[in-house]
Amino acid sequence: MLKISKLALVAAALAVVSAVPAEAKSCFKKAAQGNALTEGLAKFQVDAALLQAVDWGIYGTWVTGNGTPGYSFGPRTYKCEAASIGWSCHGSATLCKLD
Repeated sequence: MLKISKLALVAAALAVVSAVPAEAKSCFKKAAQGNALTEGLAKFQVDAALLQAVDWGIYGTWVTGNGTPGYSFGPRTYKCEAASIGWSCHGSATLCKLD
């Protein structure tokens, strides 16, 4: 289980390093990886990393169930597979800054 935690920390660190403010009406594609004990949680980690790479503020709002104000968070695509412990998912999405 320690291995999963280290991978999650690395993914979060990479997301922070790659965060770049977006200009209004601009769209961009982001990709991320998530690892967890279940496929659903691995997909959740992908979504979280995608949003953290864009703006920690919208990530915090999204986690509370209040959407992604100021951004469209379009359909995500995932490629998941069973890992030695749990699941590993790679995903991507196109996000657009609305204002």
